[in-house]
Amino acid sequence: MARLIRREMDAMVAIVTLDKPPQNLIDGKFLDQYCVALETSVAEGARAILVRSKLRHFCAGADVTILTPDVIDAPTVLERIEAIPVPTVAAVHGAALGGGFELALTCDLIIAAESAKIGSVEVGIGLAPLLGAVQRLVALSGPARAREITMLGRRYSPDVLERWGIINLVVSDRELASASLSMARQLAAGPTIALGAIKRLVQIAVNNGPRATDEVLAEELSAMWASNDVKHGIDAMEATGPGSAIFEGK
Repeated sequence: MARLIRREMDAMVAIVTLDKPPQNLIDGKFLDQYCVALETSVAEGARAILVRSKLRHFCAGADVTILTPDVIDAPTVLERIEAIPVPTVAAVHGAALGGGFELALTCDLIIAAESAKIGSVEVGIGLAPLLGAVQRLVALSGPARAREITMLGRRYSPDVLERWGIINLVVSDRELASASLSMARQLAAGPTIALGAIKRLVQIAVNNGPRATDEVLAEELSAMWASNDVKHGIDAMEATGPGSAIFEGK
């Protein structure tokens, strides 16, 4: 089987690189290898994951030449991605359209190069987004923007999506690689248990609301209080003053 997703380690950051020429078009094999790369990274001890592309574009969407209802098992793919317990960062350049945009939306943070073109374009071929863009855009920017983005099928500049709360950071094209890796390294050096809890709490809040999140908060906090992260953080704060604690993430 062709290797469509490449993976390497930078200390505690797993770098997952999309590499299916010419445009990283999505099919079932691509998605399975992507999920395996994320899962393997966690199994081998990665504390953060950076998702990027080796090619001219981040991902130009699904391969419409083979697109049928059974090509993409969206519920299974999304379940596997959401089960990843460590922070994920998408570094987006070139085109991130349709399923490519959706891959980025499944990451915790998105950094985009200023020249990128991003959008949900499936409506152009008579489809709704296949990998969860509608619900994720509702969660990020509200129903009005989600309707606009998915119903009109336009390509947006990253600065617009940053204003709408969909993208976290826009940088120059030449800074994308260093800025995204720097963010992933910062997350990898952070308090792993707390970051994992934040991921879970966000998902619960989005899916079930604040009350459901409140109900599990005590359980999540219990694990954090028992962690070495908190011990190191409190020791560092006592030694150097409030606000200056350095987490070692153990």
